[in-house]
Amino acid sequence: MSESIEPKQLLHLVFGGELKTLTEVQFRDLEKLDIVGIFPDYASALTAWKAKAQQTVDNAHMRYFIVHMHRLLDPQKG
Repeated sequence: MSESIEPKQLLHLVFGGELKTLTEVQFRDLEKLDIVGIFPDYASALTAWKAKAQQTVDNAHMRYFIVHMHRLLDPQKG
């Protein structure tokens, strides 16, 4: 009877959108935010982030971000 131990989920959100300016993070249109998805670990979120960032490399105002949701859900553990 071997138990399968699942790794702890450290949820990460990947999203992006077009910024109003290059100097601050303020989106041009919140209704057009691209929610790429929620991922179970940083590595898979980074892969998704890289793919989306590469697709929009020609638009200097387009930015994608990774949010460490697990830190928001359990701020004591950071």
